Amino acid sequence: MRITTWNVNSIKQRIGHLLAFLEEARPDVVCLQELKCQDAAFPRDEVEAAGYTVETLGQKAYNGVALLVRKPLALTEIRRGLPGDPDDVQARYIEGVVAGEETAPVRVASIYLPNGNPVASEKYPYKLAFLERLRRHAGGLMRDETALVLAGDYNVIPDAVDAADPEAWRGDALFLPPSRAAFRALLAEGLTDALRACDPREGVYTFWDYQAGCWQRNFGIRIDHLLLSPQAADRLVSASVQKHLRGLEKPSDHVPVTVELLDA
Repeated sequence: MRITTWNVNSIKQRIGHLLAFLEEARPDVVCLQELKCQDAAFPRDEVEAAGYTVETLGQKAYNGVALLVRKPLALTEIRRGLPGDPDDVQARYIEGVVAGEETAPVRVASIYLPNGNPVASEKYPYKLAFLERLRRHAGGLMRDETALVLAGDYNVIPDAVDAADPEAWRGDALFLPPSRAAFRALLAEGLTDALRACDPREGVYTFWDYQAGCWQRNFGIRIDHLLLSPQAADRLVSASVQKHLRGLEKPSDHVPVTVELLDA
């Protein structure tokens, strides 16, 4: 089972890139973030025609997450929204169980974690509270011992090695010590950072800003992660970054990250 996470930074602008990726890579599950559209505006017909079941949690102009599952795999037990705050209306979390006749179930979540900037605003406490809610929810999900993959744009640079220029991010919500500590607390629930487990090299990034020639200079950061429960980590075969998509015309500033798991 191949599971991909990708912040497309507007599905309307990137639908051509997405359809080409689905045909090229044939992932079994795709976790999309930053759709920037309501559910009714998602290009469902095009994605379904490519052979995928679609579940979305959209929001006008902002946020938005989706799960795409390649048929004949089934997608069930859909959960929209991260538990823990009934007043949170931002579209940042969708979860479901993927399984097939010869494929053991995997619970997959698509997550668009808050950016948190500016730090002095209410946005940073919201980011930290979201991370804590995610930690608690993950701990609860892991108790049933079903393979779990928490995939998405976490907006957290875990370590200095995950940035081409760490000093440029010292005061940013993505790299502040509380953000990194909250990410480590999430891992401490027993989750594995799949990409780092497979590729510990420096210079592995998933995001390049549109400004200041960051892509051309490879001034990237790693903020898109797939975190695996022990049952999923036991099935881990590989993890990779599809960096070439950043070089397309009018690309997202993020690229897909993919893990491959044994079917059972």
